[in-house]
Amino acid sequence: MSDVFIIGTACTVFGKQADKSFHQLVREAYLDVIADAGLTPDDSSRIEQAWFGNCGMGQWGQGGIRGQVCFTPLVEEGLFAQRVPIINVEGACATGSFAFHGACKDILSGESQMSLALGVEKLVSPDAPERVASIFATGIDQLEPERWRRYYQAAGEESGKPFETGPGRTLFMDTYAMQAAWHMKAFGTTQRQIAEAASKSHFHGSLNPKAQYQFELTVDEVLEDREVSWPLTRSMCSPMGDGAAAALLCSASMLKTLPGDTQRRAVRVCSSQLSGGKYRMLNEPGLSRVAADKAYARSGLGPQDIDIVELHDATAFCELYQLEMLRLCESGKGGEMAASGVTRLGGRLPVNLSGGLISKGHPVGATGLSMVYEVCLQLREEAGKRQAYGARVGLIENGGGVMGFDEAVCAVHILERSR
Repeated sequence: MSDVFIIGTACTVFGKQADKSFHQLVREAYLDVIADAGLTPDDSSRIEQAWFGNCGMGQWGQGGIRGQVCFTPLVEEGLFAQRVPIINVEGACATGSFAFHGACKDILSGESQMSLALGVEKLVSPDAPERVASIFATGIDQLEPERWRRYYQAAGEESGKPFETGPGRTLFMDTYAMQAAWHMKAFGTTQRQIAEAASKSHFHGSLNPKAQYQFELTVDEVLEDREVSWPLTRSMCSPMGDGAAAALLCSASMLKTLPGDTQRRAVRVCSSQLSGGKYRMLNEPGLSRVAADKAYARSGLGPQDIDIVELHDATAFCELYQLEMLRLCESGKGGEMAASGVTRLGGRLPVNLSGGLISKGHPVGATGLSMVYEVCLQLREEAGKRQAYGARVGLIENGGGVMGFDEAVCAVHILERSR
């Protein structure tokens, strides 16, 4: 098997961009990733495969051949090679990571020497806001909804936070809030510790010119914000926005044929692993533990080798929980770690230097690839004011969909600075 290298990454600004179409966002991310790799559109003939991630385009009337439709203008203008096969993938909030994983496998298998992964999403729809609810509804079982209703009712009794639904509420934030409540009951985690994680991520986001929210919030300001679902306030939850992100991958042999600067900036993929969710017991480790253990085993690295982390904080509580699942702290100690300053820029293990989902934003199909973009920036030491100097190994965790207290799918990637 060949080593896999990331030679180009790109990410648009995340935020409310109702005036931009899917085509425009895809064009921006694609042209930027080609330029970042030190290539020109003429070099697109080297791309043998493309993976296109998106969840919601069907709500705009385009299902099926989403990637082919978005790339057609680029092909017609000679910016993307003709006859390149594009595989459309969808995995809820882990969609971008699925596209990245597919591109990795292209290289590992030897079927392709260069493969592109691109994800795009639009969650701002002023003319038809019901589209957004329909997009998120695909992230939970719609065929047998009584299964998860029974699970959440029982979980609510055990966590001390009854399962409730109704107007003005969001099922996904409510389930995260129930998990947080259970963690608080089981381990003594506090709402303030969750707010510490949120405040830290908003600080990081204030340093990221591509983040949806570019402002700082104190811990008290986070706690005083509008309650979404106790113990979560609005500042602890990811916003909805639009955006696209991309990564261009190649083999070791292909890398040798590319410009010297491209070779110097290449980032090696040590491992890319997936796991699947289930209706687990509340005190049972989640699926990200499984994906992380597989990634550590495949890479030959361990938690002690990780220098920076980008993880899926759809809510700030998720950061505390995932630090535990990724074995970066002991079970039940995520709150203490978040409050210690260790995960802040300048700390021993900076987490979500991009601002995370709660500050950078979360355009579902692009999120996983935006994490790849951030970690590559950090490992290349190109992250400007939010740079964590000396980082050599970065870990990415990205979950998607909901299956009880698990996500439905999870991806963990470990990346390493190659030079």
